[in-house]
Amino acid sequence: MTVLNTLNFVAFKPLMQTSPTLVRRRKLIAKLDEQIQLASDPSYSPKKHKWITDSEGNQRKVEVPKRVKRWWAQSIDGKINLVVRYGSKPIEFSKGKNAIELNGEDDVITVLTQIKDATENGELDAVLEKQAQFGRVLQSK
Repeated sequence: MTVLNTLNFVAFKPLMQTSPTLVRRRKLIAKLDEQIQLASDPSYSPKKHKWITDSEGNQRKVEVPKRVKRWWAQSIDGKINLVVRYGSKPIEFSKGKNAIELNGEDDVITVLTQIKDATENGELDAVLEKQAQFGRVLQSK
């Protein structure tokens, strides 16, 4: 036991904080990065892994393109409406307003970058908290 007596034992404290707020931020930032890449390169297609079974019953993992939907669309008047989504629902920034109106597609990347910076600074934490609670059912004991 002389080797173990020479070691300095401490309690392990992980560096990563796993608070729900930080998890929500990281999740939204990852999706914003995906949309920024899609706006800068229309042929961008991230990959995901999928298990498939061939006719002989053998399973193998293949890489397939992941479907990414654009968060922006052109309105009738020629302006661009950008909808930021958390999960499958659009984020409502103020009562009844869930889209950002832009003059053209050139502004999409700059606005997405601004929203990403706001998310990193914690400005959207209250909105994300509200969005994460949407649809959850409270169970009574």
